[in-house]
Amino acid sequence: MSDTMASLRISTARRVFGLLTLGLLAVLLLYVATISPPAALGWRVFLLGLGLSVLVLTEAMRRATARGLILTREGLFDTEGQRLAAMDDVTGLSRGLFAMKPSNGFTLYLTRPDRAAWAPGVWWRLGRRLGVGGVTSAAEARMMADMIAAMLAERDADRS
Repeated sequence: MSDTMASLRISTARRVFGLLTLGLLAVLLLYVATISPPAALGWRVFLLGLGLSVLVLTEAMRRATARGLILTREGLFDTEGQRLAAMDDVTGLSRGLFAMKPSNGFTLYLTRPDRAAWAPGVWWRLGRRLGVGGVTSAAEARMMADMIAAMLAERDADRS
């Protein structure tokens, strides 16, 4: 990996709020399923399953939000070195008000689809789209999006 051009950290306040909210939802679902369960067994099983699923999601979000993102000339990586998108594969960027993007983030359009993946609260990839944002810092996400837009404009100018 070459020099870091921009980095995107996770907002501590947003991380804590998100984790507490998911944790509270899991506790409430499990409480209802065990302490004052519905009469129907199917609903009890549903609430237990949903509560356990939300606990798993909370742990996945805790792990995902422990990392940040790094932009280099080669592409977008997480702080552990996992490549999310190569710059050569990026064809566009969307960050408008009505764009399909995560909160405080942006969406990258890629030349070819990659396997679906998700780091809850940080990024997701589905087909040819990579969404970045969620519990990230809005100012850093804006700066990273500006850097990517500038890199795309520079690349397109060189190809012309």
